[in-house]
Amino acid sequence: MSRKKIAIIGIVGVPACYGGFETLAEHLLENAADGDEYTVYCSSKEYSKNERLSYYKGARLKYLPFRANGVQSIIYDSVAILHALFFADVILVLGVSGAWLFPLIKLFTSLKIVVSIDGIEWKRDKWSPLAKLYLKWAEGIAVKYSHIDISDNESIQDYTAKRYASLSQIIEYGADHTLRVKPNTQDKRTYPFLQNTFAFKVCRIEPENNVHIILEAFNEMPRYKLVIVGNWDKSEYGIELKEKYQNVHNINLLDPIYNQRDLDLLRSNATIYIHGHSAGGTNPSLVEAMFLGLPIVACGVCYNRTTTGNKALYFSGKRELINIISQTKITAWKKIGKAMKEIADNRYTWKITAKKYNYLFRKALQITNKGRVNLPFKKSEILLKNQASHLQYGLNFYE
Repeated sequence: MSRKKIAIIGIVGVPACYGGFETLAEHLLENAADGDEYTVYCSSKEYSKNERLSYYKGARLKYLPFRANGVQSIIYDSVAILHALFFADVILVLGVSGAWLFPLIKLFTSLKIVVSIDGIEWKRDKWSPLAKLYLKWAEGIAVKYSHIDISDNESIQDYTAKRYASLSQIIEYGADHTLRVKPNTQDKRTYPFLQNTFAFKVCRIEPENNVHIILEAFNEMPRYKLVIVGNWDKSEYGIELKEKYQNVHNINLLDPIYNQRDLDLLRSNATIYIHGHSAGGTNPSLVEAMFLGLPIVACGVCYNRTTTGNKALYFSGKRELINIISQTKITAWKKIGKAMKEIADNRYTWKITAKKYNYLFRKALQITNKGRVNLPFKKSEILLKNQASHLQYGLNFYE
């Protein structure tokens, strides 16, 4: 098997300290095909000088003096892509910020482009109108001019099929790195709520994750405890919510936790998991909770229903969430938790995820530079596959 030089572009960096793409990169490195050489681009803004490693899990790390998120992500991704031109066979671009370069790369180089569009980024509330316009345009460029585009959810695959007549490749996230952790005496002193039943959520504190709705609901349910882990101090939205709810007796607001053992400790001892995300595809925090067998209460958008096999409980507003929490019986919670675990065991493991990525890297090298995998095709080929479920949900996110 020939060796490949692969560059991972678009993440904050490794060791993982941010979100789902970073965790994906970690597991691609751990499950790399024999002989493949990885380079991972990292933001020097997020790692102190002492934290900046030259190599990690066999991969070479390159640091760029820009932030990987927000407006600077365009510069960050673009510089990384241009640098990778000099050595890489394949670039895995996670996100679409640097997609404006794809047409030029495809026209003038032999570099192969594999891109994951990361849900429908331009729909996120956090972006300004101008940023949304760019991301929407960049999404189309990414799908059209990549050699392979990846979706992490069938609903995202349906979206790209309808909008771009492109058959995206589905590769979902893994979750089998999560473990059940039994609390010790020190854990219970650090986190007193572990001695009681509680609902749990971990996420970026952003409006599209509906953190405000979840907090409003539990503020009206003083009998039920809620624990949320997130980056409260990174935005006005988070700061305002923290100021409003940090002294509510049944609500615990915790700062970001990157230690895997501590995160698993809190998740695995929760009674239920609440997932408020209303944008994106297969969200890592959701599949991790599913792998632990937690009953799921999720925002009822199509992405979450697809991820959970339509077997969780779903809400669209505060009152619906209150009714679910206060009226669902323990037998129903147990049944939901068992269903979530079965789905996760069958679909969300990192070896399967990495195997699919490794296959696509090989596939990308086999196609001509102007070609694409599975394009063109008839839209009906992919749309018919899932249309029954979308009609059942009564949802339409196409615009």
